[in-house]
Amino acid sequence: MNPISTVLVVIVAFLAGMEGILDEWEFHQPIVACTLIGLVCGHPTEGIILGGSLQLMALGWANIGAAVAPDAALASVASGIILMLALNGGTTDVTGAINTAIGAATALSVAGLFLTMICRTLAIPIVHAMDAAAEKADFGAIDRLQIGAICMQGARIAIPAAALCFIPAAAVTSVLNAMPAWLSGGMTVGGGMVAAVGYAMVINMMATKETWPFFVLGFVLATLSELTLIALGLIGGCLAILYLGLKDLAKEGAGAAGSGDPLGDILDDYE
Repeated sequence: MNPISTVLVVIVAFLAGMEGILDEWEFHQPIVACTLIGLVCGHPTEGIILGGSLQLMALGWANIGAAVAPDAALASVASGIILMLALNGGTTDVTGAINTAIGAATALSVAGLFLTMICRTLAIPIVHAMDAAAEKADFGAIDRLQIGAICMQGARIAIPAAALCFIPAAAVTSVLNAMPAWLSGGMTVGGGMVAAVGYAMVINMMATKETWPFFVLGFVLATLSELTLIALGLIGGCLAILYLGLKDLAKEGAGAAGSGDPLGDILDDYE
């Protein structure tokens, strides 16, 4: 990987690490991080494909109580770098390289929890130092400690990313070419299952009797090869606008009666 690409990848990794905590610009999301890494390395299409596949898997990742979700930032950045190294090394099996990167991302997301634990442990004395600075009304020290803590989160992704960038691209390609057929085939099957698992997670969290018709309609329309993703997006947007319009009309017409949800009221009539 050339020096300019390496610097840009490390910057993306640093931003992704910070966004894993800030969660404002979403640089840590796979679709964003992998796309940016693909863009700076000259393979934007492959980066988008990898990011989209990983995003479906990451949709179900959430911190619940003391349970910390797998590290999406490290998984996205590291798998993106592995894919770029394989492509720069001259591999011709792009699908196999993407599926291998997806498999690596799953393991790296769990390994990233160890780095997260270290950073959060180190953040404890920083919080105490900020409390001490607050007692002295030293707002400048509070700002410096806050910036330092956030930069520490960025470094936990940037440092492993920089190390991966120095791996020879030819070595990554050689490993991919040396993989036996049964292993590469298993990676392909596993990569294909990521989309199904991601959709299942979304449906499990969002599916209600009011939204099932939209899920069914979307899957039916997706089977039509003449419809592009832009067309499907426009259809989805129109359905959302129609639904919101009907919901407002139901509230105005029904008053206190009814739920205000047009589909819900219609379905209730058949129960």
